[in-house]
Amino acid sequence: MRIAVLGPGGVGGLLAGALQRAGTEVVVVARDSTAAAISDRGLRVSSVSLGEFVSHPRAVQRLEEPVDALLVATKASGLAPALERIASEPQVVLPLLNGLDHIAVMRERFVPATVLAGSIRVEADRPAPGVVVHTSPFLLVNMASADPAAGPVMEKLAETLSGAGVPSKVLGPISQRSEAQVMWSKLVRLNGLACTTSAYDKLLGEIRSTPELRADLVAAIEEASAVGRAEGATDVDPAVALAELERAHDTLGSSMQRDIAAGRTPELDAIPGSVLRAAARHGIECPTIERLVAMIAERADVEPPRVAR
Repeated sequence: MRIAVLGPGGVGGLLAGALQRAGTEVVVVARDSTAAAISDRGLRVSSVSLGEFVSHPRAVQRLEEPVDALLVATKASGLAPALERIASEPQVVLPLLNGLDHIAVMRERFVPATVLAGSIRVEADRPAPGVVVHTSPFLLVNMASADPAAGPVMEKLAETLSGAGVPSKVLGPISQRSEAQVMWSKLVRLNGLACTTSAYDKLLGEIRSTPELRADLVAAIEEASAVGRAEGATDVDPAVALAELERAHDTLGSSMQRDIAAGRTPELDAIPGSVLRAAARHGIECPTIERLVAMIAERADVEPPRVAR
């Protein structure tokens, strides 16, 4: 496959590096300075599961050539300007952003049926342009589509990613329910982790071992799971999400927590904001998530998410 990666940060850089190392034709689409850094020095990857290596994908500021797949790994806040760098129409688009609302944005920008539902489970960061640190062994890409025509290329993309050392699955059958399952199975876990670690500025080990903090983690997962089921992800199970976090290492944090520590704007609107907006659509109360969001907004000195009541 010929694959383009938009947003070579921690997630996009890891995928681009792994794919190029495995022999896949990869082009990275990035801002001028980042594209220049990757062109000059390559992508330097340090991964607990893939090892230490330098990859040299081609880097451009604007994608004008045809590709089989476009992987989108920007932050939600940077999605709109990043999409302006894409001038071609990929066969499929795999968004790997946090939250939910970006799917509708990309289905307005591209042919709707080509935009898959996608999620990635990974702990990766970009300390500098062209440098990727993957700090936890869990790594999994899930994807689904409600359009049968997307099936063959989606299966090929999952096979290509898996062959590069990035385990990938296509959730079936082809249906809206599968799309909801892909998005919510990650979101219920991510939201609980992000909200508790960011509200209290503590890592997962301390969250789990402190009864009142663990209670908030469990409640946030249960509240988001109820919303996910109302949204069509009927197989979302809070026990499964909690079990994943029980198996994770004590020093696991969240990208939202790291963003606050670095003075960057946290994805408060993209992650818990998307849960709360979905909850409002179904008249579901999420008191724990709302309380944690208010704490995070105060800590980070940002506005709380936009939620229509």
